[in-house]
Amino acid sequence: MKYKRIFLIVCDSVGCGYTKDSYKYGDHGANTISHIASKMGGIKLPTLESLGYGNLTDILGVKKIDSKIGYYGKMDEASNGKDTLTGHWEIMGIKTTEPFVTFTDTGFPKELIDELIKKTGHGVLGNYAASGTEIIKDLGIEHIKTGKMIVYTSSDSVLQIAAHEKYFGLEELYRCSKIAREICMDPKWKVGRIIARPFIGESKEDFTRTPNRHDYALSPTDRTVLDELKDNNYDVISVGKINDIFNGKGITESHKSVSNDDGMNITIDLCKNKDFKGLCFVNLVDFDSIYGHRRNPSGYKDAFERFDSLLNEMIKELKQDDLVIITADHGNDPTWTGTDHTREYVPLIVYSKTTKGGSLGERKTFADVGASIAENFDVKMPKIGKSFMEDLK
Repeated sequence: MKYKRIFLIVCDSVGCGYTKDSYKYGDHGANTISHIASKMGGIKLPTLESLGYGNLTDILGVKKIDSKIGYYGKMDEASNGKDTLTGHWEIMGIKTTEPFVTFTDTGFPKELIDELIKKTGHGVLGNYAASGTEIIKDLGIEHIKTGKMIVYTSSDSVLQIAAHEKYFGLEELYRCSKIAREICMDPKWKVGRIIARPFIGESKEDFTRTPNRHDYALSPTDRTVLDELKDNNYDVISVGKINDIFNGKGITESHKSVSNDDGMNITIDLCKNKDFKGLCFVNLVDFDSIYGHRRNPSGYKDAFERFDSLLNEMIKELKQDDLVIITADHGNDPTWTGTDHTREYVPLIVYSKTTKGGSLGERKTFADVGASIAENFDVKMPKIGKSFMEDLK
């Protein structure tokens, strides 16, 4: 074991340039980080720049340097798809060949909605792709008056149910979401996640989502590196929505977060104060959910600059036998057409206080991350992926 603690941070959707097969997804030309920087007249990322981030693609404001402290590269996606589950599962060693079903353009079929109404006893409002904060403003009053559930989707394979905690009830929302999960196990409607989205407030102006969100995800289709770590008595600590993405499989400890900054602060606290042996797996979802899907390059830029600053704080707290890996799960170019994810390479930034830095090149699969973690802790290697541990000098 070379490193006692590995911190894996997924900057959700921060892609670094379209892949060779991006034309199949309508994404030829997308480049999340490059286009954000260009649109905003540059971006300041001193911490990531020092680790070699500028070498991954052209980023206005970030220099290309031959880093002597950080390892840098980018990874292609071997799986079919460009969604959250596919990306995270591949990072941990699963290649998805059949993409999850999405209903972004059409909403859910009448047959599915009719079954949901019948089994829950509640009517349905919405049934289209929408921003979760906007749809409760649009339909919240009608929901309170009628008792109907607000059902919506996104560019991900997801069915979301929004309901008021006071007037509908949190437990009733959870019950209905569990029913939706059962219905959506049918292969023709097999969405990746059902999400219960509770909110509070008395008017359109003050409707606010609460932290009582609950995800009902599919379990991974095979064993992952997380399972191998847990079964070999290593710690697997999740921060953010990692626990939901893997449906709790392979997780030993879970921490919810309410924002990117909160997620990083939790991670910094774990780095400073928790003596563990294994993996701390972090997802920072705001990049995707708040800025990418809503096509907000200004907010995206500000959020990523804050992440860079918090990353610097975290690095100061690292011990000699700690390793940090920074990557993403897909792209979400806020300057691109529509509101969907974009098929892109993802960054691979690796840092330890004991390594010299250099290029890790272009990797064929996100699973190289999982393979490297498995090799470090001497557990069973995933079915795909090539470790880069021997390259860290």
